[in-house]
Amino acid sequence: MTTAPTRGPEAQEQSAVDAGLAYHRNEVGDKVFKGLSVGSGVMIFVILALVALFLILQAIPAFRAEPGTLPYGNGEFWPYVLPFIFGTLWSSFLALLLAVPVSIGIALFISHYAPRKLASGLGYVIDLLAAVPSVVFGLWGINTLAPAIQPLYSWLVDNLGWIPIFAGPVSGTGRTMMTAAIVLAVMILPIITSLSREVFLQTPPLQEQASLALGATRWEMIRQVVFPFGRSGIVSASMLGLGRALGETMAVAMVLSGAGVITFKLLTSENPNTIAANIALAFPEAYNIGVNQLIATGLILFAITLAVNMLARYIVGLQNAKAEGEKGKKKRA
Repeated sequence: MTTAPTRGPEAQEQSAVDAGLAYHRNEVGDKVFKGLSVGSGVMIFVILALVALFLILQAIPAFRAEPGTLPYGNGEFWPYVLPFIFGTLWSSFLALLLAVPVSIGIALFISHYAPRKLASGLGYVIDLLAAVPSVVFGLWGINTLAPAIQPLYSWLVDNLGWIPIFAGPVSGTGRTMMTAAIVLAVMILPIITSLSREVFLQTPPLQEQASLALGATRWEMIRQVVFPFGRSGIVSASMLGLGRALGETMAVAMVLSGAGVITFKLLTSENPNTIAANIALAFPEAYNIGVNQLIATGLILFAITLAVNMLARYIVGLQNAKAEGEKGKKKRA
């Protein structure tokens, strides 16, 4: 019977030194990683604060300008910017209304209905669609979508013109608020679809199998299990898509024949413009106080986007709290 050789004092001392060096290296690595993580997080707030500070400082001259002295609109700031605020919110709402049901349907098809090979390929195509530049969507909207859909607009005005949003006169080019909303919907569809798909795939399989085992159909299982589990994720995805639609510039500027009006009509040639598109179109020719006026409208858009994100976080927090409360009730029962 052999025994392991005992280590001498020098070997034990060397082993302790090696262990100390390894611990020191790990400690230094942890400190560096923590510093980078904290610095990156702080940098986000610093950049956001600097952007807000820049917008506020540049917008103050426009806010303080005497009535009738501003170069755009009738010389006053708020009557000038209100139609653009309306156009921004109206076009984004329409885009969200069109995109969310389609996105959820595609996400459900990929996650619960399509074969695995088809689902992976379709998911790749959806993700690739998010990388298409907005100017390409704008060109597609002008050259393909608007001429193709204009006969439908004429039919809607002729047959459903008694509905205020479909009232005429119809646009002869198809460059209307409805066309801009469809283009925006196509642009935000990949974002909402990708996030909703990932949320649906995270649904606990045991809950899905339990619902099916109790006799539920696949659609009933989705309504009973998948939708409640992914409710907060759907809201988050929709709000991210809304943020993209609010800030979209080139596609709207190319497709929409915008003006400083407030109207809910979708098919006429006179449509409200958006803040981002108006800045893109007017900024190259702006000078002096006109630059401040346009930057002030950008500050309004920044505030709207920030408010939308805060509202999204609040809604998601309510949904999570409600879900936790339901789990607590089930455990107590």
